[in-house]
Amino acid sequence: MMEEMPLSADVIRSLQPYDLRVLLALERLMHRFEWVPVEDLAGATRLSLKEAEYRLGRLIERDLVRFDAVPYRGYALIFNGLDTLALRALTRRGTLRALGSLIGEGKEALVYEGLGVAPVAIKFHHVGQRSFQSVRLNRDYIPERTHCPWIFASRLSAEAEFEALSRLYPRVPVPEPIAMERHAIVMELIGGTTLNRAADLDHPPVVLDDILNAVQEAYRQGVIHNDLSEFNVMIDGDRIVLIDWPQWVGPDHPNARACLERDINNILTFFSRKYRVNRSLKQVVESVVG
Repeated sequence: MMEEMPLSADVIRSLQPYDLRVLLALERLMHRFEWVPVEDLAGATRLSLKEAEYRLGRLIERDLVRFDAVPYRGYALIFNGLDTLALRALTRRGTLRALGSLIGEGKEALVYEGLGVAPVAIKFHHVGQRSFQSVRLNRDYIPERTHCPWIFASRLSAEAEFEALSRLYPRVPVPEPIAMERHAIVMELIGGTTLNRAADLDHPPVVLDDILNAVQEAYRQGVIHNDLSEFNVMIDGDRIVLIDWPQWVGPDHPNARACLERDINNILTFFSRKYRVNRSLKQVVESVVG
């Protein structure tokens, strides 16, 4: 899949009411089509074919929509288009006042600064941007044998993460969840940096204990991270924050024990390698589940 340009507030402000009508219709019709024929789009928007094609051209220029002639001539909303619809809805209901700069980019998400009542982070889930089939195989929340394009899988991913944050906050050090719209989550803006990028810690055993205590409390609340490592632990002064929860599973999941052991082993391996702080994996796991 081609890479998209970062989302731009200027592009969003340039959109006209008919442009937004076309974006909303594309979103609805993609429940039925992978590529939406212009005739169906014109009918859904009550625009003439000429006007619909003109609007689609504007949206393609702004990197919000894509056209393909194979397997048939049609149009599809892409992530920037869905991001735009999510931002529009969050702005209209007063959750967001401004979009800031891109501050984080992963395999399956983009994170921007934003401004609501206070500074916030806006996380856009972009699941399957590189390989949707591998995502479908490894995510329980994506239905099998169901028409579920990567755009809509991203919405399911956001729902999963928002549920985890809502369950955990404030008992577990996670970002405070503020709102969700489509595939986007608005949450507390966390300062600092990830554990793998942090300068040498002053008290590594204390930080390790804080992380393991957070893992234990999350388990008590019915949540296992299932992708925990030094890359998604934030260090902000003396505070640790666990981030990136879309792959979480519950303690009743068939692979719950293996998921928990992998999470803990990733953290213990990092502290052993970098700080020579060693703990028994078996003993830590037993203390978490006990």
